[in-house]
Amino acid sequence: MPGTSPYADAAQARAETSIWQPKPTRVTRLTATSADSAAIRTLADQVFSRSAGAPLVRGNAVRLLRDAAENYPAWLMAIASAQRTVHFENYMLHDDEVGRRFAAAFVEKAQQGVRVRVLYDWLGSLGKATGRFWRTLQQGGVEVRCYNPPRLSQLLGWIARDHRKCLVVDSQVAFVTGLCVGTHWEGVPSRGLPGWRDTGLEVRGPAVAEVGHAFADSWAATGPSLAPEEICSAPSLVVGDVDLRVVASTPGTAGLYRLDPLVASLARHTLWLTDAYFAGTSSYVQALRAAAQDGVDVRLLVPGPGSDLPMMQAISRAGYRALLDAGVRVFEWNGPMLHAKTAVADARWARVGSTNLNLASWIGNRELDIVVEDEAFGRLMEQMFRQDLENATEIVLRPRGRVRPAGDVRLARLRGAGGSATRAAAGVLRVRNALGSVLAAQRVHGPAERWLMAEGGLLLTATAGLGFLWPRVLAWPLALVSLWLGLALFARSARRRTDALPGDEGAERSPTETSVTRA
Repeated sequence: MPGTSPYADAAQARAETSIWQPKPTRVTRLTATSADSAAIRTLADQVFSRSAGAPLVRGNAVRLLRDAAENYPAWLMAIASAQRTVHFENYMLHDDEVGRRFAAAFVEKAQQGVRVRVLYDWLGSLGKATGRFWRTLQQGGVEVRCYNPPRLSQLLGWIARDHRKCLVVDSQVAFVTGLCVGTHWEGVPSRGLPGWRDTGLEVRGPAVAEVGHAFADSWAATGPSLAPEEICSAPSLVVGDVDLRVVASTPGTAGLYRLDPLVASLARHTLWLTDAYFAGTSSYVQALRAAAQDGVDVRLLVPGPGSDLPMMQAISRAGYRALLDAGVRVFEWNGPMLHAKTAVADARWARVGSTNLNLASWIGNRELDIVVEDEAFGRLMEQMFRQDLENATEIVLRPRGRVRPAGDVRLARLRGAGGSATRAAAGVLRVRNALGSVLAAQRVHGPAERWLMAEGGLLLTATAGLGFLWPRVLAWPLALVSLWLGLALFARSARRRTDALPGDEGAERSPTETSVTRA
């Protein structure tokens, strides 16, 4: 049925079941009728739409872009062709040669009368670009906003980040990608230093409006909203035959957190994942294990020696044991940092974007991904994955259950690459998952995680000893944090009361009165 999710075919195939009769020699096979097929496809499309929180958008054209060598020129060309608007949202911009190149492109278009808007994340760009860099853009006519800078009234508010990477030009073309802006992605060819491995998409067609609305939502989260005519001037015409979904996650919505396990459950032949900061939850790891044990070729490609935070590599490896035991094949990239976040299942379903396979991305951040449901595009994604495996080392279980690469890989590290808050968060989540499951007796642990338990036990024991010997060392920080939280709550309560309109009875209703009124 045209226009339905290709994964409806998988759902239909699994709907064909063999029913065992009292006589063991007789087997009756029930085959879905054409009406049943249509119903199953509609249901599958509905499940995907509701899980992702994104409808299927038809009639698009997409172009797969590999690394900065293909992404950056395409972005700059689109910016140079802008006639009305340039909307750029990115987690991290560096004040280096690459960042200044983009800054010059933004200023040039702004001075030509194009409305150029740049939105960056405070934590992502912290230490990467100075105030002078942003002032230069503003003085050149570019509208610049910062997402979620720290506030005294929100002690833990900094946790939610804008991890999206997108560009929308004139509501006609959009780019959704995993790349930030900096020399690390481009590399230094003159010194023989290759850039980071990453993947992006160029989208044309009706789905551009969805990316435009995602940018507008982030822009509104940092100040006054865009005028409706500036979000998407007009619906784009059908330009191709690719069906896709634009999954724009915000803190707490967890669209891909629901969708990714669903895809793992529906995959019938292959599920190939590339992720920069893998720290899968127990439920997602179990979904991958179940798929592999059911005969699905499940592969996971992650950073290797070129990781931007090497100390987290061992922590990430501690989570591979459960996957390897179930038949999931794990590979580590041998080049510089692998920063891509992609997936392809059965060459029918593919994802490219900013979401990592960890809770910080799934639940805590603003993320943006394109989910393509097209077999031709899926084949391109599979081909790219195979090419990446040519420069990767497979991780295997050695005797005594130790998780180690199949070969000895050494790589000179790039200086100045620094670490990543997201990578650190992924490592912390991996440790938390392992230690938490021990305390709750959630699952059996293998030798690969024993050292994490020992390290965690040593840390907790040392903390307890510190508390017994010098109680004030722990009491004073706890008291200060509690005081900060208490004052912040009082301040927010007072501000809400001040913001309430005079005569607004609903603002002063008790919780019981409010619930009765809503009923």
